[in-house]
Amino acid sequence: MSPSIPAQQADAPGGNNDGQAVSFTRVPPHDLDAEQAVIGALLLSGSPEAASFRYFAEILDTGIVAEEYYRPAHQTIHRAVCEVRHAGEPVDPVTVTAKLTERGELSRVGGRSYLHTCVQAVPTAGNGPHYAGIVRAKAYRRAVIESAQRILEYAYSETGDEGEVRDLVERQLTEIVAGVPGLHGAPPKVGDLYLDFVADLEDVQDGKQIGLTYGFADLDAITSGMRPGNVTVVAAQSGVGKSTFALNAAVAAAKTGAKVMFSSLEMSATELMQKIAAAEGKIALHHLTHQGGLTAEGWETVRRLGPELFRSLPLRVYRPDGASLGDIASAARACVRDGGLDLLAVDYLQLVEVEQGRSVTREQAVASVSRGLKNLSVELDCHVIALSQLNDDGFMRESRAIKNDASTVIKVERPDADERESPRAGEVDLVVEKNRFGPTARVTVAAQLHYSRFVDMAHA
Repeated sequence: MSPSIPAQQADAPGGNNDGQAVSFTRVPPHDLDAEQAVIGALLLSGSPEAASFRYFAEILDTGIVAEEYYRPAHQTIHRAVCEVRHAGEPVDPVTVTAKLTERGELSRVGGRSYLHTCVQAVPTAGNGPHYAGIVRAKAYRRAVIESAQRILEYAYSETGDEGEVRDLVERQLTEIVAGVPGLHGAPPKVGDLYLDFVADLEDVQDGKQIGLTYGFADLDAITSGMRPGNVTVVAAQSGVGKSTFALNAAVAAAKTGAKVMFSSLEMSATELMQKIAAAEGKIALHHLTHQGGLTAEGWETVRRLGPELFRSLPLRVYRPDGASLGDIASAARACVRDGGLDLLAVDYLQLVEVEQGRSVTREQAVASVSRGLKNLSVELDCHVIALSQLNDDGFMRESRAIKNDASTVIKVERPDADERESPRAGEVDLVVEKNRFGPTARVTVAAQLHYSRFVDMAHA
């Protein structure tokens, strides 16, 4: 984090009569007294024998990191405190001095005497968490200023097109809303990750759901659900039911409380609502789409779905005005800013457009969309379901790039699609062709397409 920003021009109050602006340098927001108090409180309370020991953990639990201090010396001392703590030693002026000496940084922070100055600056260690909150608030304001400055500099540079400018602005705004923008600490050590790893491992061994549910028990068991930062590709030929599967999964995840956005380039919001109502109300889809199709009982079901489902379901449907990846990404970031996003479904890959030159092939363009959705899943810490069209031979178009970006690839097959008298009429195979978190497999579910839904065979 830069300690300063470019000088700003302003008219000084009561300035020169000639009207010329007087320049001055704005000092970024900071509070050195609060920073000293945080350091001092850590040094006072870091030993298990100290009466104030519990405040040490409370200070660190605020999330404060070295990069949030304005003064570089305080950043250096905070890192030394954390290193001593991770080594399992008591944190006090003696041990931290030894660590700074070992790293050759003691003189740079003002020597041993400055550590004692920080200790003396603490009114009471119990207020340490409050002081840390002040430091973090100032750091946040500095980061916001830097984000705004970055946007201004890019806009003034006149480089890039409108889409690139918008993408930069949205990313900066999303970071601002999500936390301290541009603040990157060192990656965690494996020792810090161990407890979370063990907790996840216990969930796996106990058979607990790890990711968001697809809505199908066997599929969840094989894949452990949909995890943030990953992509599930659902592939099928036209008319087999890939959109139905994806919409069913989106609703199932939303019913658990997950925040979901379903982006369709084929269906309008009205069509998506019709499909959800048919599936959840067990109303024949054609009754919802044709004049006079609804009975009195059907109308009562639709009315009941309002308060019982739709008004509380954290599911958004979105049909972009265009068909660009930038439009979808923009809407997804808006969801993050307005409450969060756990699952994004995109129907479907081959319809999404990206900026491309004349020499770019269709395969390269789709690969760019696939990579863009993968990056978006990581950026927004959500799972992405990306639908993909299969050709008549059952092969995924542009399959190599799409499969490379996916953690899970599910091919939807209907045995009765070409054989109406098939003994497996009404069945659908979810063929898991790639599964980064488990085995490949074939899961059979029941197709109730008149209700626009698939269900587990046990519930058919």
